Amino acid sequence: MSHAIPGLVETSTNLASVKMKAGNTIEICTSQRSAIESARDDAANMVESVFAQAGASVEHSDGYPGWEPNPDSEILKIAIECYKHLFNKNPEVKAIHAGLECGLFLKKIPNMDMISIGPTLRGVHSPSERIEIKTVKMFYDFLIEILKNCN
Repeated sequence: MSHAIPGLVETSTNLASVKMKAGNTIEICTSQRSAIESARDDAANMVESVFAQAGASVEHSDGYPGWEPNPDSEILKIAIECYKHLFNKNPEVKAIHAGLECGLFLKKIPNMDMISIGPTLRGVHSPSERIEIKTVKMFYDFLIEILKNCN
């Protein structure tokens, strides 16, 4: 769990898939995620050691780089004010444990100040994934307002 943001999962591992392959071989894929890259790597190494003890061969692939949200972010402050201005209420600011693309951007531009925003999605990464249509225009208007207020 995160030490910086109460209630936020910081690092996790999950069983992504199990497949039967030719020659009675079982392929097990896991996924490790973390806001902190070194913690993600530690989790991957822990999973590797468990499988290695069972005699399995292990391969690692690239995952999402870590991205630790900054509650004091300047762009977050701008976004909060823009949301209040547009919708006449305070936004619900929260951090979630997900493979955010922000980590990919941060790897290329290490000092970039960023937040992650979007329309409301339900059942993400499942057959029942859907978007709340009414939130698409709200998101668009919000994004335009943020861009207008960036220097």
